[in-house]
Amino acid sequence: MSVHVSSHVVSSIVTTLRAAGCVFAEDEADLLVSAATDHAGLAAMVERRAAGLPLEHVLGWAEFGGLRIDVDPGVFVPRRRTEFLVEQAVALAAPGAVVVDLCCGSGALGAALAAAMDGIELHAADVEPAAVRCARRNIGDAGRVHEGDLFEPLPGTLRGRVGILLANVPYVPTDDVELLPAEARLHEPRVALDGGADGLDVLRRVAAEAPRWLAPGGHLLVETSERQVPRAEETVARAGLVPRVVTRDELCATVVIATRPGAPAAPPALSSVADAPSPSSQLLSSRGDPIRLPLPPWMRRSRTPLLLPLPIVDEVVRLGTLDRVWAASRRARK
Repeated sequence: MSVHVSSHVVSSIVTTLRAAGCVFAEDEADLLVSAATDHAGLAAMVERRAAGLPLEHVLGWAEFGGLRIDVDPGVFVPRRRTEFLVEQAVALAAPGAVVVDLCCGSGALGAALAAAMDGIELHAADVEPAAVRCARRNIGDAGRVHEGDLFEPLPGTLRGRVGILLANVPYVPTDDVELLPAEARLHEPRVALDGGADGLDVLRRVAAEAPRWLAPGGHLLVETSERQVPRAEETVARAGLVPRVVTRDELCATVVIATRPGAPAAPPALSSVADAPSPSSQLLSSRGDPIRLPLPPWMRRSRTPLLLPLPIVDEVVRLGTLDRVWAASRRARK
């Protein structure tokens, strides 16, 4: 329960935060007041924020992908622009996909993807013990969090099975780290920021190993800066992956998606709704896993077996919406 404070106290907090350089002082004051449980705690939070501690570290959480993500002191704060990377992963992930979140930090990316998609097999990893502890709280029962450097702590059974590989690697060039805001430079782990001389050292390591872990048709997704795109594309292409770049201007977000060539494992020859044991169709994903979806009324009334061509099955399962399942089924019926 938040502490009750007068408008005069709130105004004083805003003045203090603004003097400390907080651009959104009014919003931050409201968040601090709502998070405090007593006046002494509120005063301490304002003091820590005015001293330059990231707001998320003061509050103990960050908003990401519609979730409240725990963020402990010394743990990298997830950026809102990185939500775009998660959106791209959701669009690409098949039901039941094996997902790996490397350089997971607080586990925000994996947690957001697990919240958006049921049934994925999620593994996350980070080299920082504080980040691993934080990620385990945020991911909870939705997946497993491993401590170690990049792929090293992952179970060997994941090799060749990963459908989505999220790698929010550090990509700030070493010489530019000192130009970062003090909040990041002083209070976030350097290992989560410094990407080496050109900012791509960690990406090179990830790209070199990725083909051994990705399933055929699997995707590596990494965030980078606009100026680094040509070298990032060259890096993943040299590893044998096929790159493409997507951006969202309003978030200043740039994501490289690198795909391992090859088709996913083929499912059985065709899927027949006539074989369904109940009023739902049993479609098959590209891995051959059963995907149960409600059957449209006209299909339940049909006495003729309806065969859905596999390209349609795979596409509607990928899109994951019943409207498109129905529409695709009608096209097949015709």
